[in-house]
Amino acid sequence: MARKKTQAYTEEFRREAVNRASKDGITTAQVAKELGVSAQQIYNWRRQFTRLSDKQFNTVDGVDYSKQESEETRRLRRENKKLKEELEFLKKAAAYFANDQK
Repeated sequence: MARKKTQAYTEEFRREAVNRASKDGITTAQVAKELGVSAQQIYNWRRQFTRLSDKQFNTVDGVDYSKQESEETRRLRRENKKLKEELEFLKKAAAYFANDQK
């Protein structure tokens, strides 16, 4: 039996759906019908966004989504790139001086 292919929605689409469903005077079911998704899917998206924005839920499925962790990751990546460039330069310099002494 073939698996049913699920459609991936952009984060912008999901956030807009959740925002529209949160407004007064319109139900989640109405928004879901307009957008062609299930109401349960909008509830799931709302729960996910709430989880990611709450301070107590910074880790989802073992991935840390906290702002501090993201900043540290970016800093470490910049530092890693700089160190790789320095290492590459030192390798070239060592090879040049090794050939120069022969």
